[in-house]
Amino acid sequence: MSKISAMNKRATQALAENISKQVEHFSKKEVECLIREFNVLMAEQNNSGRAVQGLDRGKFISTLHSIFGLTDDRMTGRVFRTFDKDNDSVVSMKEWIEGLSVFLRGTLDEKIKYCFSVYDLNGDNAISREEMLHMLKGRLIRQPNEEDPDEGIKDLVEIILKKMDYDHDGKLSFEDFEKAVKDEHLLLEAFGTCLPDFRVIFFHDSIHSTSARLETCSEY
Repeated sequence: MSKISAMNKRATQALAENISKQVEHFSKKEVECLIREFNVLMAEQNNSGRAVQGLDRGKFISTLHSIFGLTDDRMTGRVFRTFDKDNDSVVSMKEWIEGLSVFLRGTLDEKIKYCFSVYDLNGDNAISREEMLHMLKGRLIRQPNEEDPDEGIKDLVEIILKKMDYDHDGKLSFEDFEKAVKDEHLLLEAFGTCLPDFRVIFFHDSIHSTSARLETCSEY
């Protein structure tokens, strides 16, 4: 191993030691792997001429597409904003690892908070009718002779509110969402897929080489 490689390895280990003390669900070895993977993604991004100090929106979203099977652009944009805690328009290394800790291994409580943040489009701590309509639009298959496809979405929103709006104020607070999901876990992604499709990670041959590096961190 060259002197530079040894220095880089020690620096990565020291950084992983620091981050692993602040992030749940990943061991130090796994954090080292995620740091290396982040650096690979950054090198790919910078080679394309986008020299910034973190993963930009385009690179982050393409990673969600290729590795984690998330393809709904309405959702992937919101996932980016949820990872980007300091709102500086890039996902830093620490934000990447913190985000993945919930994204990949979060508890139900952590995932409820994460999904609610994704769905709360304007950040006012509630999911309004308008936000539901925006997220659900285009998800229903149009029925024959249906004049206004949006009517089906409006009906679906009313059904969701009837089931999840416990305080009957016409919107979903965090408390409403949390109670509904804990009563019925399938409601966690009620407004769109924002968590990874593990079938894609484990079985899709076209992304095997990259996903294997992420999913076998403990082997490094």
